[in-house]
Amino acid sequence: MPDHKTSLIKEGAVAPTLEDVSRLAGVSTATISRCLNAPQKVSEKTREKVLKAVDALGYAPNFGAQALAAKRTNTFGAIIPTMENAIFARALQAFQKELEAQGITLLVGCSDYKPDMEEKQIRALVSRGADALLLIGHNRSNSVYDFLSARDIPYINAWVHDTEFEHPSIGFDNKMAMKQLTQEVLRLGHRNIGYITAERAHNDRALKRYEGVLEALNEGGLDPECLKTVELSYSIENGAKGFETLMQDETPSAVLCGNDVLAAGAIMQAHKMGLRVPEDISIVGFDDIDIAEIVSPALTTVHVPHREMGRKCALALIERRNNSEQNSHLQMQQIELKAAIKWRNSLIAVNSTH
Repeated sequence: MPDHKTSLIKEGAVAPTLEDVSRLAGVSTATISRCLNAPQKVSEKTREKVLKAVDALGYAPNFGAQALAAKRTNTFGAIIPTMENAIFARALQAFQKELEAQGITLLVGCSDYKPDMEEKQIRALVSRGADALLLIGHNRSNSVYDFLSARDIPYINAWVHDTEFEHPSIGFDNKMAMKQLTQEVLRLGHRNIGYITAERAHNDRALKRYEGVLEALNEGGLDPECLKTVELSYSIENGAKGFETLMQDETPSAVLCGNDVLAAGAIMQAHKMGLRVPEDISIVGFDDIDIAEIVSPALTTVHVPHREMGRKCALALIERRNNSEQNSHLQMQQIELKAAIKWRNSLIAVNSTH
């Protein structure tokens, strides 16, 4: 190998090629490829020689060429609505763990609950060769689904189970889970109830949870129109603001929150206002993320099976990617997971407090 090119490679000015490694190691390019892709088929002596040359030159295989030949990149994408709190962290961690075991790299994007941003990221991930996509919720335009279908890109919608949609999904019934929690609040004697929700316009999970509250109230003999609702984006600060807003008029005996982040903010604000939780006011959340156990009192909430959901999404996408001839069948699969109430200390019967 010319000394000049070797110098340029070491300086990072020129990327080393397979031929460069071949010359330095003194073996054929076929042997280099075999050593990198099937090392068990190469003798230990040859393998050591090749790896020494690879290390000396800083050679990295041409991933794009490999992907083109294999018709896959071993890269999956996931687009989540937010990275500002831990709502999606557990499931994403479990999702990545399963992918990593199969040698698949995960690329993560954040849509900030904006449909146009999500669509832009979906198209960008597909254009970069993503083999499959994890998406959150069903709520996106038909043009996005048509785009994925036309390119035969497997996808799974997580955090939702709704038979009104035919898209593949692995998740839970948001409406039913929040309805059941509301029914427990009513069973404990609460009738004056406030609700702090995330913005519902582009968030089908938040919308379904809100509908669950209304349905429980209606079936419980209360007028859903009387539910005082505050709608804010997810954050502890907004949970506090929402709680303060609810307290401006007639004080409710219980406040339901669309997730644990909002509930944590509500509890924090209740303490600031001199209210005891749950003695003066009960507060409940949804998700059962770590903060639900950290706040004082610990939060009664809905436990979402985040890790199971992430793991099953990964396995389903891997199966669909690896068995393309079955995609038409697998694309229709809908798996419902159980979301159950997690009882802690922030909710008690109204007769115990008033």
